[in-house]
Amino acid sequence: MGKDTLTIIDNRTGRTYEVPIFYGTYPKYGAAIRATDLRQIKVDEDDFGLMSYDPAFLNTASTRSRITFIDGERGILRYRGYPIEVLAERSTYLEVAYLLLHGELPTRSQLESWTHEIMHHTFIHESIKKFLDGFHYDAHPMGMLIGTVGALSTFYPEAKHIHDPAVRRRQIVRLIAKMPTIAAFAYRHSRGLPYVYPDNELSYTGNFLNMLFKTTELKYKPNPVLERALDVLFILHADHEQNCSTNVMRSIGSSHVDPYSAVAGAAAALYGPLHGGANEQVLRMLQEIGSKDRVPAYIRRVKAGEVLLMGFGHRVYKNYDPRAKIIKQVAYEVFEVTGTNPLLEIALELERIALEDEYFVTRRLYPNVDFYSGLIYQAMGFPVEMFPVLFAIPRTSGWLAHWEEMLQDPEQKISRPRQIYDGPDVRDYVPLEEREVRAPA
Repeated sequence: MGKDTLTIIDNRTGRTYEVPIFYGTYPKYGAAIRATDLRQIKVDEDDFGLMSYDPAFLNTASTRSRITFIDGERGILRYRGYPIEVLAERSTYLEVAYLLLHGELPTRSQLESWTHEIMHHTFIHESIKKFLDGFHYDAHPMGMLIGTVGALSTFYPEAKHIHDPAVRRRQIVRLIAKMPTIAAFAYRHSRGLPYVYPDNELSYTGNFLNMLFKTTELKYKPNPVLERALDVLFILHADHEQNCSTNVMRSIGSSHVDPYSAVAGAAAALYGPLHGGANEQVLRMLQEIGSKDRVPAYIRRVKAGEVLLMGFGHRVYKNYDPRAKIIKQVAYEVFEVTGTNPLLEIALELERIALEDEYFVTRRLYPNVDFYSGLIYQAMGFPVEMFPVLFAIPRTSGWLAHWEEMLQDPEQKISRPRQIYDGPDVRDYVPLEEREVRAPA
């Protein structure tokens, strides 16, 4: 029987080291060694010790988590053990948010209490409206969301007491409740429309649609198909393990700052086109292709390295993204209400060719969650500038679940990666009058 250790031979010195291996729930996906165990491997006593070099965390686990499990090889995504397909079919977003934060699905009474608590914190301070009014009319909604969420820390100074469980819970409720309100107000501001206050008789997503699109009607009634579609999209975007923005949330949170500042930082990471803006890039690609008959020519350009195939492939999934299958079905349901998005025909043809073409199959480039979500948002009337905002709203519950888990993990300390220094050795200072022009390093 083998030992749960790794034997390392340092060929520089001939010394042998035995490093323990530890496992997560799924050993196949969770076998690891502690990076600090490498520090004992030295050439001499003055040596700092061996480090692992891993730009972009391609193979480095920064935490142990019980929240989300992904098997990229088999296309599996689970929240707290529950398959995403089951949750998307049978749960609401607030039910899933409760699951992420509490570890278990709520009972009926717990869900009613949780929903009531969230919906009665949807209003924002009137001074926050003044803050939003300070943005220029063409300010990006995501920039407005980031700035406003960060400003919330000044309205709730108690939030800095992060080690008080009761205080933490209040901030979690406030953030989940107020994100749709801030997002909707940012949208209305960008359109020059008056703000619409929350209607707490509606559902979480129904209320969001109300704040976005209500005009002169006394009572806004969201279309139930669109309301449910948005709820499913929120479930699919609620969490996704240690992605870029979640890593930022944990990293900022490790300094023990208030959660509003940490969420603002996570949202800023989500703002990037490689993360929360990816579905916008898909939409622009489909618009560039223009028609179904031009898809083969675009595919040839992709193979030639002239353009990128947006919405295909994923850092984690090497199989069909399970969220993409769900979103594709949701898209058809939405289009029955809104009418078919003219870009859908292009998307379907692009998907068909890519899934049959050996070039893409051998590279395991399958549609991801961004491929169809942009088409749905556009059909529902959202401008592309709102796409990352629509991502940030549901991801808030995932960010906060990881934030709280991180704070209660005794192994976690302030995030501070090491570096390998590649700069010059010690240099003699040259007085200003003696310096010559040199090419930049």
